[in-house]
Amino acid sequence: MQAGKVRCRCGKPAVYFKKHEGRHFCEQHFIEYIEKKVRRTVSRAGMVKRGDRIAVAVSGGKDSSAALYLMHSILKKRPDVGLVAVSVDEGIGGYRLKSIRAAKALSNGLGIEHHVYSFKKEFGKTMDQKARELKKGNPQLKEPCTYCGVGRRYLLNKAARELKSTKLCTGHNLDDEVQSIMMNYMRGDLFRAARMGPVTDWSLTKEKGRHFIARIKPLRLVLEREAALFSMIKGMGAGFSLCPHRSGIRFDVREFINDMEDRYSGTKYGILETFEKLLPSIRKLAERGEGKIRLCRKCREPGSEDVCKTCKLWR
Repeated sequence: MQAGKVRCRCGKPAVYFKKHEGRHFCEQHFIEYIEKKVRRTVSRAGMVKRGDRIAVAVSGGKDSSAALYLMHSILKKRPDVGLVAVSVDEGIGGYRLKSIRAAKALSNGLGIEHHVYSFKKEFGKTMDQKARELKKGNPQLKEPCTYCGVGRRYLLNKAARELKSTKLCTGHNLDDEVQSIMMNYMRGDLFRAARMGPVTDWSLTKEKGRHFIARIKPLRLVLEREAALFSMIKGMGAGFSLCPHRSGIRFDVREFINDMEDRYSGTKYGILETFEKLLPSIRKLAERGEGKIRLCRKCREPGSEDVCKTCKLWR
């Protein structure tokens, strides 16, 4: 799209075309559109309650930066709700350090305290070191993204609890959600699918469930490219560099869904809406076979087995 050739309904040059809705947006109306959508998502899903202290996971990338900025905008006039920012340093050379700096700068600029937790301190090695081990080891070992994802989820949950947070806010966008939905379908993983949704508090009322911090996803109806444009307009984030260890099924699923969206506009919204209708039934099925929550005998963090997945992979 050439600047100045297509215009927003207000007459200003358009910077974004919402193909699914057939609408063009100038910068101002695009920002207002995203802010309104996120406010509505937070409100309708009941993501924030009086007395909440919300830990926002901030990597310094486009999605998490947008999530922190928008949650601050929504909650800054509410003295009954607190925000804290948390970053995980996986130890990925040439990639993570720059984004951690961006996360800290954004947090400081918004007046939000910022904490950094690291793989090196928690697990004794960085993700770079683990990736090198995997390359030298058994070819049947899992992809680097599996180790990284397990470690990140573990640390974010632990950090949120240690910081006395009641909720953990992540920057998962619509693309992330539909990719996870399709991956769970492909794997036949009802238990993981049952834990999805705008607020991931299902099953946390069970014994020891209090050790898990419920997640909220204010950007789950925002497309990835919309979150990127929002952050770019606002001058946030550390750019668009890709992790050197990226691998696994998610990237194939992502490519497939993006292709469907290009050919059949609205596919991503359709996948999410269908899943939302199925979720109550999925949870009923999952309840029949889901095991109780246990505390890992090694690290005392919650999990489904005597030794949690993080200890199995990292310790």
